[in-house]
Amino acid sequence: MFLSRGRRALALLALVAPLAAGAEEWPGTDWPRGELAAPTEALRAFEAYAFPPRDDAQSTGVRTDSVVVIVDGHLVYERYAGENRPETPHLTWSISKSVLATVLGVAFREGHFQPDDAVARHYPPFARHPDIHLRHLLHWASGLDWSEGYEASPLKSSVIAMLYTRGRDDMAAYTASRPAVVPPGTRHVYSSGDSNVLSASLKSMVGEAYADYPWTAVFEPLGITSAVWERDASGTYVGSSYAYMTARDLARVGLLMARGGRWKDQQFLPPAWMEVSLTPFAHYVPDPRAPVAEAIPGGHWWLNRAFKGAPRPWKDAPEDTLAALGHWGQGLFVIPSEKMVIVRFADDRDKSFRQNEFLARARAAFLPTGGGR
Repeated sequence: MFLSRGRRALALLALVAPLAAGAEEWPGTDWPRGELAAPTEALRAFEAYAFPPRDDAQSTGVRTDSVVVIVDGHLVYERYAGENRPETPHLTWSISKSVLATVLGVAFREGHFQPDDAVARHYPPFARHPDIHLRHLLHWASGLDWSEGYEASPLKSSVIAMLYTRGRDDMAAYTASRPAVVPPGTRHVYSSGDSNVLSASLKSMVGEAYADYPWTAVFEPLGITSAVWERDASGTYVGSSYAYMTARDLARVGLLMARGGRWKDQQFLPPAWMEVSLTPFAHYVPDPRAPVAEAIPGGHWWLNRAFKGAPRPWKDAPEDTLAALGHWGQGLFVIPSEKMVIVRFADDRDKSFRQNEFLARARAAFLPTGGGR
């Protein structure tokens, strides 16, 4: 059955929003405390995976810095390693992209833009790319020439050049200078440059309010007090990479998404924006050579969908699971159907960590039914 965009958005919201908002608890200055997880075999198995003996000499293996688990709005588990503490803001790397999407959602609610606006309308250096729309950037589908390689290909890496060398003073302008290689909206190529152009576009949308906008729009209403967000020399927030906050504070963004974009008595993110965030990019092509199934790109969030013949990336988690993911093992995992939010900060330097295994063990340890296991 065909649904209009507005009706699709409302239907999507119904899938992820709890029915009885009045019965919910919300964090104030601190999280409500739930019954702490009992020292069961499932909890021991989770901790054995998430917090094995740490190899800081060779920087190999799973190296978790912190984990916070929220179930039904209650803090039920947290653990820290090394010098990390509850009050330690942690570099989130590309989780910043999903935080940026949340800030953009408020700007959308306030009427500053529409997803199908041409980028050049809000960011004039994109005049050379008049057919690229904001929605294309949200799906990392600008069609611009881009290489997101880090350690594996530093000399050919667009993101290294943007963050650290010739593009670092004005990261959005560097991205605008890249040539187009395919029509926009036809191919997904993960690009931190696309994210930083969104951040620069936001600057034009909100004008002088931009300097404080992440705080007034999102951090302060959600009670996030630890956030730090670096800007480049042009004054643009590095929306791709450089937001910092504590695990407890990042979990507030997760709770917002778990409850369908609602915060307390307000529909904080409109249903239409939730649809943008949680709809897979239609032209995404899974990589059949990938050693593990890849998360499906939504609107600056990652989705647990079976897509075009490829299996769900986290087969032991529900299909409605979504995530914000970052370099070296950062993860914000949200399972709306199970009212569960998990933050993991880490310093993984190899590819030994498996997100599905982590989620499976977390669900077994912290959900009343053991996550169906």
